[in-house]
Amino acid sequence: MNRKFVPAYLLTLVNILGFALMLPVLPFVVERYGGSDAMYGFLLSAYAAFQFIGAPWLGRLSDSVGRKPVLLISHAGTLFSWVLFGAAWFLPSVTVWMVSLPLLVIAVSRVLDGITGGNAAVSQAYVSDLATREEKSWVFGTLGGIVGVGMMIGPAVGGFLAGTSLGYLSVAIAGAALSTITLFSMMTALQETLPPESRKPTVREPLTNSVRLLRRIKRLDPAPIIKRLFLLRGIYSCMMASYVSTIALFVIDVFEFDERQLGAFMLVVGFFIAFNQAVLAKIAIRRFGEVKTMRLGLFCSAAGLYTITLTDVLWLYFLFYYVLNLGISLTVPTFMGLTAQHARDDEVGEVMGIANGIISLSNALIPVLAATAFGFLGASLYHVLAVLPLTALFLSRDMQVPVGPSHEQSP
Repeated sequence: MNRKFVPAYLLTLVNILGFALMLPVLPFVVERYGGSDAMYGFLLSAYAAFQFIGAPWLGRLSDSVGRKPVLLISHAGTLFSWVLFGAAWFLPSVTVWMVSLPLLVIAVSRVLDGITGGNAAVSQAYVSDLATREEKSWVFGTLGGIVGVGMMIGPAVGGFLAGTSLGYLSVAIAGAALSTITLFSMMTALQETLPPESRKPTVREPLTNSVRLLRRIKRLDPAPIIKRLFLLRGIYSCMMASYVSTIALFVIDVFEFDERQLGAFMLVVGFFIAFNQAVLAKIAIRRFGEVKTMRLGLFCSAAGLYTITLTDVLWLYFLFYYVLNLGISLTVPTFMGLTAQHARDDEVGEVMGIANGIISLSNALIPVLAATAFGFLGASLYHVLAVLPLTALFLSRDMQVPVGPSHEQSP
């Protein structure tokens, strides 16, 4: 393991653990307070909608003031959001604006976590600062493997804690403790990777400019391959947002899981992610290159989405789910690696912020629609979703990677 990437690896692990703790808990919290599938989708959307606002702005800000201060701000917001989430446990379940008061407070906590949750873009810019062109593809694969480890540990721990007498309050305590330790560790140990001479001048812009993605892309005018990647990522992100916002509902319906069983299911899923992204994605990229690996991932994603609907036998379901997981594990790191490779040195933060803004926009708009559609269509929804990666696969057919240096310094 290259030691220079260790802080980024640890930061990624902590980020995903904080997110993954919530995954097996939120559907049951919504049910506890009488919420619907659409309310569950709304809570997912609330986080993503405000992350969509925050991610491009934080990414651009990190290009001007450095990575470390922006990461500290974002983690402080995450810590306070966990405090709010835990506070909802103590509130009476009275109705306010046709919604239970605890659910309203939880929604506020998701908004706060989202607005400061653009640290994924800043973390990726941090990695890009350190990595050479040759390192960028495999290091993003390693980061994906770490995401898998977090997805193994987080849901299992979250499901176990939610099954105790304290319910989701114990999950909030664990999330707050983890965020506190991380914040202090970052303050003392995280090194700045963007020296002052490499930073862009600070330009004051209205916050609304951060969410006008098409305008930002036009103004930035990145390389053609990045524009194509933005398009493919937008299509794939719509599929991912629909899948993520409904898969817990789907497996609960098919297998009648409780919190702990859902956590155990996600433990297995996390193992798939860890192995596929840390091992198989690296092998595929070395052997086939980034573009062919991405196209293979798109095909596996479509095949997996269709086949997971064909059985209610758990072991066979895991087999089909592995195909879907492999597709995601091959596609996501190649998106990130190719984007980081071909962004200019002084615009990496903004480019990664736009890329994550595309994801956040999908996560903001899609979950409520997907959860509602799932209520009507059930498993057939995944047949519709399989069309999206196939569309991206078709649009990538003539995609070429430029030869030569990955970055151009701005004049």
